Amino acid sequence: MSDAYKEAGVDINAGYQVLKTVKEMSGNAQLGAFGGLFPLPLTDMGQNPVLVAGTDGVGTKLLVAIAAQQHTSIGIDLVAMCVNDVLAQGARPLFFLDYLGLGHTEEQRVADILEGVVAGCHEAGVALIGGETAEMPDMYGQDHYDLAGFAVGLANQPDLLHPEKVYPGDILIGLSSNGLHANGFSLVRNILFKQNDYQLTQEISDLGHSLQEELLRPTTIYVNQVLPLLQQKLVAGIAHITGGGLIENVARVLPNGLQAQFTLGSWPVPAIMTFLEKAGNLTPTDMRETFNLGLGMVLVVHADKVPEVLASLKANGQPAYEVGSVAINDPDTIDSPTVSFKEADHD
Repeated sequence: MSDAYKEAGVDINAGYQVLKTVKEMSGNAQLGAFGGLFPLPLTDMGQNPVLVAGTDGVGTKLLVAIAAQQHTSIGIDLVAMCVNDVLAQGARPLFFLDYLGLGHTEEQRVADILEGVVAGCHEAGVALIGGETAEMPDMYGQDHYDLAGFAVGLANQPDLLHPEKVYPGDILIGLSSNGLHANGFSLVRNILFKQNDYQLTQEISDLGHSLQEELLRPTTIYVNQVLPLLQQKLVAGIAHITGGGLIENVARVLPNGLQAQFTLGSWPVPAIMTFLEKAGNLTPTDMRETFNLGLGMVLVVHADKVPEVLASLKANGQPAYEVGSVAINDPDTIDSPTVSFKEADHD
């Protein structure tokens, strides 16, 4: 390789080794071409097949992984953030590409990151057809990196989910999360490490383990649990609960004039959420606008389909809860869709 390029901070040979490693992990010998190839399975897509694309990153959860020097689960987060969004549109995710930008190509660290990407793709049933690893020593610090992902799915256009398919009386089905997933980490880090001076390795009695273990739990991938529901046309809407929490994301799947009414206490809230609420002196609105509160996805289901949906989710090992319903908005409010929270009725 060019000695001048290496002296400038870019090790091309290390990049070649990374490509070799990810080829071996993914089993895709075509990786490394100028573009990724994927044959479209159009035969089961009706008369109007449509591609659905999504892109996302992992946010400042990366800083926790870097500080902990644990990089194997962060790639799962990346895949989950992208494929769950595609799934929420009513599409079956097909393939995935990743982008890794870093200050220095340390081969084992890169292999660990990409191991997580490959694992996430296997779990989601998508093909890893390409990606990019860019070493940029003056853009990133020696130990820092950034991750972005890109997923594409396929659906029959009439089967795509959109707000007009949601009606008053529909039921909200919450799918349990694996903790914080990959959202709200700027607030999380501020509360834990700036306001309260906790350490990553510190054991927290409320959690039963260290902060490091809790914060690096990977985002749940919901493809295997939800795809059967889409194929049977049992779902009217899906909200993937990411940045913006329950309030912003659930409102996105409702038409004007309707509201989603969550029933407090109808699902378990993870201990990390209540711990952060106390440690950061957060209000209920802060929590609902930032975190998933234990629900990584919320399905909107017509009332007569609820038993079938819950049975399917149980059969696929997915904890799920009836967490509320859809109602007509108060006519005195603005016409935009809203999200509200109420206490459970006690007879």
